[in-house]
Amino acid sequence: MNISKRAAAIPPSSTLAITAKVREMKARGADVIGFGAGEPDFTTPAVICDAAIDALHDGQTHYAPTPGTPAAREAVAAKLREENGIDCTADHITINNGAKFTVYLALQALVDPGDEVVLPTPAWVSYKPMIELAGGTLVELPAVAAADFKITPAQLEAAITPRTRVFLLNSPSNPCGTMYTPDELRGLVAVLERHEHVTVVSDEIYEQLVYGDEPALSVGSIDSMRDRTVTINGLSKTFAMTGWRIGYACAPGGGGAVIKAINTMQSQMTSSITSFTMPAVEAALTDGRAEVEGMRRTFAGRAELIHGLIRQWEGVVCPRPMGAFYIFPDISCTFGRVTPGGVVIESALNFASALLDEVGVAVVPGNDFLGPGPRHVRMSFAISEEQIAEGCGRVREWLGKLTGNAAPASNPA
Repeated sequence: MNISKRAAAIPPSSTLAITAKVREMKARGADVIGFGAGEPDFTTPAVICDAAIDALHDGQTHYAPTPGTPAAREAVAAKLREENGIDCTADHITINNGAKFTVYLALQALVDPGDEVVLPTPAWVSYKPMIELAGGTLVELPAVAAADFKITPAQLEAAITPRTRVFLLNSPSNPCGTMYTPDELRGLVAVLERHEHVTVVSDEIYEQLVYGDEPALSVGSIDSMRDRTVTINGLSKTFAMTGWRIGYACAPGGGGAVIKAINTMQSQMTSSITSFTMPAVEAALTDGRAEVEGMRRTFAGRAELIHGLIRQWEGVVCPRPMGAFYIFPDISCTFGRVTPGGVVIESALNFASALLDEVGVAVVPGNDFLGPGPRHVRMSFAISEEQIAEGCGRVREWLGKLTGNAAPASNPA
């Protein structure tokens, strides 16, 4: 059978590939510490599970409304009003099969072939394929470790053209673990206010997992951007519900035109999310909040631990993670050196491969995250402190055994 050029051009997710490989190795009995998985290592709070179980027993097993039940959408809208300061109603909400699919649908609704999508990089591996599937042209705004992987208003201004349709923002960030402060976001908004043809797609899936003194700011809460922002979030990361596949979008602007377009597409693709999970949405956004702060504090402690341990790796540059559960060290100081197993390190790809093969530590090479990503590896600290300490210790010992001289830096972070 013939495979379409569109399908053939899309690469598989490197993060999911690493996770699958670690799972397979552990099943064979290998001693592997996996820093690859982008999901909380907690279980979904019982009150949320009970809501879905009760719905099953109550016979809520039939088709659900495509945008979500009125009660579930109102729960999302109430959360966004009360916690994020976004002026919205249930009519501005659509609930989808995971935040990943919600980003895909939003880009499909907003982008025509040839339209430009401005994206700060390094960025999550799925954004680029999603932009290309919509026929859009990716415009990268590279940010380096020395700037905490954050772009400046001047960079954004220079990137916007008459063909720009979307500015895609992810803060807190996957893969970098950093986030824009409220003042930094307002600086970017000051640029966007001058370009009314640009819509912001703000992926805020990690907005509850922040570790600094300031909370994450939603772009859609700023009055001038309310009608030009699609806010995307979900239950996966905050409530340890990755397998439930529940995401949502909020877009008050244009009389809800973007939401209507997303709902039309979803009606032709998946119809809706699973019907008996609708009450779980309500439970999560009301009664489920009690356990979130405990998870956040645990991640905050792990962020501090892993950053301190990685700072002990000689020559490695690594900003402190301020949100999400990722850290993105620059390991380019190892390029040109030889591992104990005889591998010449030439990129993050063979750094990660040799590290897994020789000491049983899995990290995600940064190549698919774009920008300066090929100089980095992503590590998820959604694992226990014991595993973090053991894994980082193995890496430190392995780095100490590298031989030869490092290659000259071509693009220092």
